[in-house]
Amino acid sequence: MSKATTIKEALKRWEEKTHENSTEAKVIDLQFQWPPIEKLDASLSQLVNCERLSLSTNMIEKIYGLNGMKNLKVLSLARNYIKQISGLEAVADSLEELWLSYNLVEKLKGLSVLKNLKVLYISNNLIKDWTEFNRLQENPTLEELLVIGNPIGEGLDEPTWRSECIRRLPFLRKLDGEPVVVNEEPIKLT
Repeated sequence: MSKATTIKEALKRWEEKTHENSTEAKVIDLQFQWPPIEKLDASLSQLVNCERLSLSTNMIEKIYGLNGMKNLKVLSLARNYIKQISGLEAVADSLEELWLSYNLVEKLKGLSVLKNLKVLYISNNLIKDWTEFNRLQENPTLEELLVIGNPIGEGLDEPTWRSECIRRLPFLRKLDGEPVVVNEEPIKLT
């Protein structure tokens, strides 16, 4: 079996392909590496201007090495092997979108450090209880949530699922790809 691709190797390939300097680039795509990336490392810290980093479809198990990425707004780690959300403190003030769909996440602890999180894609993971879901209340800037495909929603029809999510997170504007519409009944005076 081939040795995993390192971040350093992936960045070198990306620079050769795009003819850009990774330390100056705002958008860096390192998804679909072959052999896949298994570990994040300190090489990421040199990406000081990066605003959007995609590491989707690799074999990454842990979020690590984001120190120095003070401008990172969008981090895509979908389709990896991430089990827990941690290591985001370095991007706590800048990160607005976190894409973690199709991973192995059970617990949402670790998201509360993200003070400006607006978009969270965490569909098709292993979230199974409302206690974990309620942790999203610690992210009041969250506007868009994709959470379908987790065990927590099994056995609930779509209207029940949506109303329960919206009841718990009334600040959402979009849930599972659909706009949140608040139906207000006029008050009847007698």
